[in-house]
Amino acid sequence: MTMRAMTITEDHRLELAELPEPVPAPGEVLVDVVGAGVNRADLAQVAGKYPPPPGASELPGLEVSGHRRDTGEPVVALLAGGGYAEVVAVPEPQLLPAPQGRDLVEAAGVIEVCATVISNLVIEAGLAEGETVLIHGGTGGIGTVAIQLARHLGARVLTTAGSDEALPAVRELGADMAWNRHSTDLLAAVRETGGADVILDVVGGPTLGENVRMLREHGRLVIIGTLGGATGELPIGLLMGKRARVIGTTLRSRPTEAKRQILEAAEALVWPLLASGELQIPIHARMPLEHAAEAHAVLREGGHLGKIVLQVAPPARRG
Repeated sequence: MTMRAMTITEDHRLELAELPEPVPAPGEVLVDVVGAGVNRADLAQVAGKYPPPPGASELPGLEVSGHRRDTGEPVVALLAGGGYAEVVAVPEPQLLPAPQGRDLVEAAGVIEVCATVISNLVIEAGLAEGETVLIHGGTGGIGTVAIQLARHLGARVLTTAGSDEALPAVRELGADMAWNRHSTDLLAAVRETGGADVILDVVGGPTLGENVRMLREHGRLVIIGTLGGATGELPIGLLMGKRARVIGTTLRSRPTEAKRQILEAAEALVWPLLASGELQIPIHARMPLEHAAEAHAVLREGGHLGKIVLQVAPPARRG
């Protein structure tokens, strides 16, 4: 059996190809893919800067929605790679039932952002009711979910966006205060509000010192991306004086057992909010699988709100 999939060429382009279907290893199940979520990690992988973990598929794609081939159940899956394809092999603990009340194609954009936000804001940072959180990049897939979940947890939410036009959207999602990062002295603005107990940072190196300066005593800075660079200067004395912590995490390379624990927490906390409509995951665009390069261009240019998903097959079980 063969399948359509997006491969990465030697000159770092995406190319549609016909490949053999994956063969499931012990403990894995096959999923017939309906939709695939697009993430910045995919762009980095295509550029040759973020190779998959050992043993993972060389194809891009960290999350899909579809149907289990063995039972037909609609599911979403967290992957270490391989999602830009019609069929994926997934360790069974990395599957969750598709969230109720969502189109199955759009559900492809749910599991990675929810797992990322849960693992970092809840498990790593221990964000508590009454604390203040600063979320860099509030209009992205992670940012839009982090704002809403932090608000649900009872935190005061500060965030940034790339333009004045984007500020109403992040406020509508639940941000108490939002600033255009290009025209605001963010350090001064956050300090004026009293500082942050938790900072969720996708920028990386250049913001390291400023982030530490914005932390309150016992604050936690969680770094989950390096969009601005992978190195920065750490004001160690200031960090020590605040008794603060800098936490660096990734999700993709974690073992299956660790991912299972994160997904169980996501299902318990986030799935009911998705079902009730209290938490929304904005979908900026849905594109055919073969237009994956265009989807990457949208992420690269910025200015989008929420997730981009690829429609791989009609939202019904493939025969």
